[in-house]
Amino acid sequence: MPLCFFIAAQGKTATGIYFVDSTILRVCHEKRASQNRAFKGLAKKSKSTMRWYYGFKLHIIVNDMGELMAFKMSKATTDDRVVLPKMAENLTGKIIGDKGYISQKLFDQLYEKGLQLITKIRKNMKNKLVLMIDKILLRKRGIIESVFDQLKNISQIEHSRHRSADNFMVNIVAGLAAYCLQEKKPSLGIKYNLLRKRRYLGRYFAHPMMQNRRAKRDDYKPSAVRVTQRYVP
Repeated sequence: MPLCFFIAAQGKTATGIYFVDSTILRVCHEKRASQNRAFKGLAKKSKSTMRWYYGFKLHIIVNDMGELMAFKMSKATTDDRVVLPKMAENLTGKIIGDKGYISQKLFDQLYEKGLQLITKIRKNMKNKLVLMIDKILLRKRGIIESVFDQLKNISQIEHSRHRSADNFMVNIVAGLAAYCLQEKKPSLGIKYNLLRKRRYLGRYFAHPMMQNRRAKRDDYKPSAVRVTQRYVP
């Protein structure tokens, strides 16, 4: 519990751009699921996009700066669309997810609270016009995969050496807390790029040479062009 309060107390910037996804947490090999005693009755066997596994699911929401906004543990058979409304109840703006979050009911539910769900479409769905910014954000969804990579390879939240369910949960929460303390997190750098571009343009147009050039351009009046015709016998 203290670690959960510590994660909740960390600074979270409401940028208005969020990414949501889930990852699998295996507790043992699926062939040894029947022999596992520590998670008997808790872990479930399910199939991900890659393979079958025996364990749980970790759902997280991060902003474009890589900060952890919300997280939730669930069984392996839980649908990603079920846990999203509870996780994103205090968020507004845009939230980007994969095709597993496609649902008109979920979209309407989040849209009423001020949160727009953006996902790609399936092959059997009709094409819809989207804003260019939404299309760009869909391409940047890999930021949450980078967060999962750091959680698993640096914080070591997934391994098969747990001897109890309590130890499993403490290890996950401790890994999430360690990630929150990282100075450098995966980030899109949107705010930094906008500020840098704004400062550059401000210095560019404030330069005396540019002011003189704009003044000359405003005073310039195109002269009449004399058109002559030449007679060709």
